[in-house]
Amino acid sequence: MNLTYDASGQLIYTDPNTGVATTYNGGDIAWTLASTALVWLMVPGVGFFYSGLLRRKNALSLIYLSVAVLGIVSFEWFLWGYSLAFSDGANAFIGDLRYFALRGVTGQPSIGSPRIPALVFCIYQCMFAAITPVIAIGAVAERGRLGPTLLFTFIWSTIVYNPLACMTWNSNGWSFVKGGLDFAGGTPVHISSGTAALAISIYLGKRTGYGTEKLAYKPHNTTYVILGTVFLWFGWFGFNGGSALSANVRAASACVVTNLAAAVGGLTWMLWDYRLERKWSAVGFCSGAVSGLVAITPASGFVGSPAAVVFGVMSGTVCNFATQLKFTLGYDDTLDIFASHAIGGVVGNLLTGLFAQASIAHLDGITVIPGGWLDKNYIQLGWQLADSVTGLSYSFVMTTVILWVMHFTPFCRLRTDETSELIGIDESQMGEYAYDYVGLDSEVPLLSDTGSVTGGGREPQHHGHEGEHVSNEKTSLPSETV
Repeated sequence: MNLTYDASGQLIYTDPNTGVATTYNGGDIAWTLASTALVWLMVPGVGFFYSGLLRRKNALSLIYLSVAVLGIVSFEWFLWGYSLAFSDGANAFIGDLRYFALRGVTGQPSIGSPRIPALVFCIYQCMFAAITPVIAIGAVAERGRLGPTLLFTFIWSTIVYNPLACMTWNSNGWSFVKGGLDFAGGTPVHISSGTAALAISIYLGKRTGYGTEKLAYKPHNTTYVILGTVFLWFGWFGFNGGSALSANVRAASACVVTNLAAAVGGLTWMLWDYRLERKWSAVGFCSGAVSGLVAITPASGFVGSPAAVVFGVMSGTVCNFATQLKFTLGYDDTLDIFASHAIGGVVGNLLTGLFAQASIAHLDGITVIPGGWLDKNYIQLGWQLADSVTGLSYSFVMTTVILWVMHFTPFCRLRTDETSELIGIDESQMGEYAYDYVGLDSEVPLLSDTGSVTGGGREPQHHGHEGEHVSNEKTSLPSETV
């Protein structure tokens, strides 16, 4: 492996062909691996966030999909994803198969930083590749088939995510060469996933009962929403701070602005909601915090703390009002993924063009950029806009193509049938439930003692709100008995 330690305990890699020695920093390796674990935690965080916003009969499916997609993408990344995104022989848009099945990805310096080995960089980037489709597939909520969704994830990661990651972060990539600034994934992660969610929502069509009282429900478990936000906020320190690929002042700065943008974004969204109902909404605060995290992502290694406040205010405001687009344009984006991630990503990219500073980027002692408008580099805003448009258009077109090819492929259509949708994805697709009892929705026929549909002759039980069982007896039974 050509790896040795020197007298001070530093890890040294010697190239077997050239004899050139590279010294790795143990602190940088440790921080990047710790950040990998932090980003991993964001995956179930998305699942819990989405699950809490849904109805009880669909509560388990999104948590399941989050971890199942992690499994699918981890295999795809091993097979060819890493090579297509970060191969040294990549062109401006896509890599080659030099590192197929991670062949040769061991102790050599990574393409991301010469201070950490390629294997460390590989597993860190795998988490980014995994969470991106997890965000996107929230669009199948309450009406998507799980098996085809997993197949879609494998194809989408290969055709959409890998090229965008290559264009943005590979040293040969189009946006990277032109000078686009994207520290941690404004375009490859958030714009691509949010736009994919829009394409999925349009393809699937509206849920049964859309626009009626049947879908006028509130989140079934606000605690899940808060828990998911906690996982996301906590993990985002590794998402943004870890993107420095080094334990240095730039990483610390990225953590500071990440926390600040999330805080301000949450407060801003919550206050906008308060003006309507005069209620302090937990869901509103959590939605705003996520929008602030999304917006600061591309800028986290380029802007200072005062700018982070602007990112929080702008994202909390723009993304809040963007949730009304689905009513104006007539698509059913169940979880407002396009408004929070795609629009939030565009806001972050454009504000990066305005507020990026060369002095902040150079906090790592290595990176040199011309900055944005604050440094009088006015063309940077144009490059940020071009990068955003590229991500939006490419993700939307390619996602739509994948969906329709699957539509005409036997057994691969994403949309479930109406009966399964009314019963709930948890029961119809999984046969498992998020809780220890199943609440019958008013849309589902009442069952007799033998399991057949009641047709009269027996007084039906009364049911409260969805998922809430109301016993005919004076004494309620424990939930386990129910």
